[in-house]
Amino acid sequence: MTFATDTSVAAAGDGRFETEIRPGWDIGGNANGGYLLCLAARAMSETAKRPDPVTITAHYLAPGRPGPATVLTEAVKRGRTFTTVSAALEAHGRRLLQVVGTFGDVVDPGGGDARAVERVEATPPALPPPDECVAVRPGDDFPPPFMGRVDLRLHPDDAGFSQGAPSGEPLVRGWFRLRDGEPIDTLGLLLAVDAFPPTAFNARLPVAWTPTVELTAHVRARPGPGWLRCAFTTRFVTGGFLEEDGEVWDGTGRLVAQSRQLALIPRS
Repeated sequence: MTFATDTSVAAAGDGRFETEIRPGWDIGGNANGGYLLCLAARAMSETAKRPDPVTITAHYLAPGRPGPATVLTEAVKRGRTFTTVSAALEAHGRRLLQVVGTFGDVVDPGGGDARAVERVEATPPALPPPDECVAVRPGDDFPPPFMGRVDLRLHPDDAGFSQGAPSGEPLVRGWFRLRDGEPIDTLGLLLAVDAFPPTAFNARLPVAWTPTVELTAHVRARPGPGWLRCAFTTRFVTGGFLEEDGEVWDGTGRLVAQSRQLALIPRS
């Protein structure tokens, strides 16, 4: 099954879409948060009648397990350039996500969009070639089944946590792509920003998991083909929470997405 198939939705009228949380996209039995967001975003795109989630924010209310699900959408405002949509993802008799997003039509790589003035004061993360990075593959206990659905290669300096030797720096960098050469669209970028191990794993903190409270993604352009370069950092661990700031760059060196995630540090 492909990512596109496993995030498909079927219109049921009045802004309602039927879908399914597919098995294999889970971490510890619960579906990956980026995958759940993609289910909601695909339905929202259908309601908006626009292809790209320019900005989207999800609040995570409950974990999701495999099974039938429903996305309830409402177009809040339709404009000439953007449409804003709210949505709720529900399954197993409870609401899992509350989402709001603005959809439009973003720039293709090298598209020469004359509307856009560009000034970029950053560069893609420096990474060894994918074959020289650490491939993350699902195991009996860790990594989780979700890692079998994507191709993730971690910078060797950031992969030590898996052997009990975290770097000490709250930083995770690596390459991302879908399996079997499936192209990544702008909805796939929402998966990429939540696919990497938490930065807390490298920070030498006494935590084993950091559940997401809220995730916001900004899509800047449609990615070109091939691997995506990704980097996630944390600067503040305070008040029982931490943030993860993400950057996603495509093979042409273009910034295609940014993210910020607020995560909870469970009490020990």
